[in-house]
Amino acid sequence: MIRRIAMIVSTAALVGCIQARPAAYTGQTPPLPAVRALLGYSVEGRPIESFTFGHGPAPVLVLGGFHGNEQASVYVAEELVSMLNGSPTLLAGRCVVVVPNVNPDGYVRDTRKNVRGVDLNRNFPTGNWVPSDPRDGSHGGPASLSEPESQIVLDLVRHLEPGLIISIHSISRNRQCNNFDGPGEAVAALMATHNGYPVKPSIGYPTPGSFGTWAGRELGIPTITLELPRPAPAEECWATNREALVAAIQHEPAQSVALGK
Repeated sequence: MIRRIAMIVSTAALVGCIQARPAAYTGQTPPLPAVRALLGYSVEGRPIESFTFGHGPAPVLVLGGFHGNEQASVYVAEELVSMLNGSPTLLAGRCVVVVPNVNPDGYVRDTRKNVRGVDLNRNFPTGNWVPSDPRDGSHGGPASLSEPESQIVLDLVRHLEPGLIISIHSISRNRQCNNFDGPGEAVAALMATHNGYPVKPSIGYPTPGSFGTWAGRELGIPTITLELPRPAPAEECWATNREALVAAIQHEPAQSVALGK
């Protein structure tokens, strides 16, 4: 069960950073806790939510739980929400949007894929997306964007036009790293000074239809895939990466990428 996080609940279906601020914020006090928004639903009808802190252009978008069996990624994203909720000055004038759990159906089953057997991190409309055998462990679906969860993420990126994306995953066999796509090497190197993970331009194997390829290489948004060590305890992953995530958030903001909505 995903831990409940006390937040101000927004009635908007989708909150953009430029508009997002709690109604009680007067500009004379620090920003109040996050604006919570319902982005849509998974295949089985579970809510996929975002938590928005601050306001302004070129937001930082943080995503957890693409793979339901990488549960530490959800924990780290939720801890980030809790930390920013309690210490909004860490935003340093930035807007941050966190989606803790992209794949809630896979999360409750502890499975990599969603309930229809699709790897959401292979379901994006990249130039290298190819059909694959449904029995493949990284099956990308019958077509790109076939799944509601990946459609929600794509719509959110196009709505926000973020200046930086951090997608949190986990990986086995001591291969944890700060993987970057697009113009994200400087942020990956900055994060490495805090978490000690190597900086890698490639994860080491083909990833057709991946979110990083779509957002980083094809759209040109600095995109970090933060690979946590599996099976390290989630609490340890958070302790190791807390300062790395804060440093990335406070990094000199990039320009938003105009995506031609």
